[in-house]
Amino acid sequence: MINEKKIAVVIKAYNEEKQITKVVYGISDFVDRIVVVNDGSKDKTSEVVRRLISENDSSSVCIPKHVVNVEDVDGFNKADAILYEMRQDEENYYPKHVIYNDNDYDRIVLIDQDNSGPGGAVSVGYKWCRDHNIDCSVVIDGDGQMDPNEMRSIVRPVISNGVDYVKGNRLSHPASKIIMPQIRYFGNNILSLLTKIASGYWTVSDTQTGYTAISLKALNSIPIHQIYHYYGYPNDILVKLNISNCIIAEVPIKPVYNIGEQSKMKILKVVPRISALLFKRFFERLYKKYLLDSFHPLFMLYSLGILLGIINIPVLIKIVYEVIVKNGSVPFGWYIIFLLLTLFSFQSICFGMWMDMQDNARLEK
Repeated sequence: MINEKKIAVVIKAYNEEKQITKVVYGISDFVDRIVVVNDGSKDKTSEVVRRLISENDSSSVCIPKHVVNVEDVDGFNKADAILYEMRQDEENYYPKHVIYNDNDYDRIVLIDQDNSGPGGAVSVGYKWCRDHNIDCSVVIDGDGQMDPNEMRSIVRPVISNGVDYVKGNRLSHPASKIIMPQIRYFGNNILSLLTKIASGYWTVSDTQTGYTAISLKALNSIPIHQIYHYYGYPNDILVKLNISNCIIAEVPIKPVYNIGEQSKMKILKVVPRISALLFKRFFERLYKKYLLDSFHPLFMLYSLGILLGIINIPVLIKIVYEVIVKNGSVPFGWYIIFLLLTLFSFQSICFGMWMDMQDNARLEK
């Protein structure tokens, strides 16, 4: 605990039998629960974690599963009863999983689940933390690429400063360009730019890192059962947090590579998929946050800019076809229409972005 706040670490692990012991033993004593989510590993990851459970003493901190009062005798608990029913319905959306041990005093908890990707493992880990009212939940990988000594700085903004979500920032380290593989560094920067636009968190730098901490308030605010199951889950979570008006912050961390880990990410496949995901999440955020929840002019500006851009496509095709394909010419008025549509589209989108930055500045520390 820190400041009487319960802290848990969710370790997502897939084929990490060689690394998981070092990761678990590297976690500091202030962490109350270590939740290892074995994402359908084909090696002995589950067996290794079970051995660690048997070798470690129980925690002195009792953390029972939170029980929701669904009785509505006086009519005041109807909202809680409905929430309970919603949470029960959400069970079908999580990957199938089994909790190996879930005693009130076990420090290490093992969850075995069907292979569903890193995002699926995070959603199940988050569910356990939410169900047990964990005040601050940290996520790390089971491959040892995250320095456990930096965990205190990761959790501090959540525990002490009222921040809902903290991301580690590897790119702030002076040696990040040298240590990180160049294709990863390049891909990270592209996805970070797209994530800024899609999520509304315009100052977040390292969007792809999985070293994070989240508050109980945020876990109760976002639909964790709908977290994207694959490598785009950090980007998806940011969009969900922004829709719920959660406050985020970044803290510097070291980039760690070549310590025995084996990357399972294929960057050339991942970038297009995450880009498509961000495209969809951008429109979802505009619709939910700036139209349904609370109308904002930036919704109209973004929509107008995009609409004008779409209208401009056939105009551009007409000009290109007449001039290049048919070697002819088009009336001067077509060029004027194209330039005006381009100008108004670009201007509307820029004003929409500016308003987006202004509105979301309050959500970034």
